[in-house]
Amino acid sequence: MARNLIYRYIWLIDTIERYGSLSLTRLNELWVNSTVGDKNPLPRRTFYNHRRAIAETFGIAIECDPRTYEYFIDRENTELDLRRQQWLLDSMSLSGMLSDAGDVSTRIVLENVPSARKHLPLVIDAMRQNKRISFSYKPYTRLTVTRNVVIEPYFVKIFRQLWYVVGYNVRDARVKTYALDRMSDLLLTSTTFSLPKGFDAQSFFKDCYGIVTSHAEPKRIVIRASATQAKYFRALPLHPSQQEEVHDAYSIFTYRMYNTYDLRERLLSHGANVEVIAPPELRAQIVDELRNTIKNYEPTRKN
Repeated sequence: MARNLIYRYIWLIDTIERYGSLSLTRLNELWVNSTVGDKNPLPRRTFYNHRRAIAETFGIAIECDPRTYEYFIDRENTELDLRRQQWLLDSMSLSGMLSDAGDVSTRIVLENVPSARKHLPLVIDAMRQNKRISFSYKPYTRLTVTRNVVIEPYFVKIFRQLWYVVGYNVRDARVKTYALDRMSDLLLTSTTFSLPKGFDAQSFFKDCYGIVTSHAEPKRIVIRASATQAKYFRALPLHPSQQEEVHDAYSIFTYRMYNTYDLRERLLSHGANVEVIAPPELRAQIVDELRNTIKNYEPTRKN
């Protein structure tokens, strides 16, 4: 029943968003012909209850224009910023659509997101209540497990199909990043905390590609991309600072970012389609990685 209610909420939000504004009469017509309505009308009282639940659940305000008696999404009183709101709606709308896919469900192939269902709800609950969490952690770089890690969870971020939580590590007295799929024994504690004054999750990774930060200054990074690869970068920029200079057979892309492992790994993944122009140290690091990769394919010398 709870899942059906969520689908109803999403349908109402998505429909009003697509039409811009709708009278309750027109909304009811669309409702009756939808999968959530199942040929049944939407009672006025039910709509008002759903409208209130949408505000409480998603922070999205559905208001009525007294001049036209049409309902619309009130952006000024919507608590979520547009990017997070759109991501949430897209994800949940997709979930509802897949549930209704029926006979073609086996022909829809999705990517796996490890531990999102297992750990993400508890972490979000901890953020909502401003409570510390404790867990055991085993990074890929170590063989041993670190137990009784306690952090104050500031925010979560998804990157390359993996969820991460960024928070203040109580024992180390600094902000650190943890992958949810490498956690175990996750618990919500009773100890509360307060976010640092002025903390902004959106700006925490503003000069980063990925989830690795740096204490160095951001660099002016310049790459040359083939004409085909440039189209992908236009569709999905590497970073918000991306600027492009278009040429006949290639494009020059300029960024302001940290030189991190995540960035180097991404640039290397494009092979010959991408060349690092600047800074010199990043270009040298890419060259070293390419040389080491070539060594893996050289014939083994006989003694």
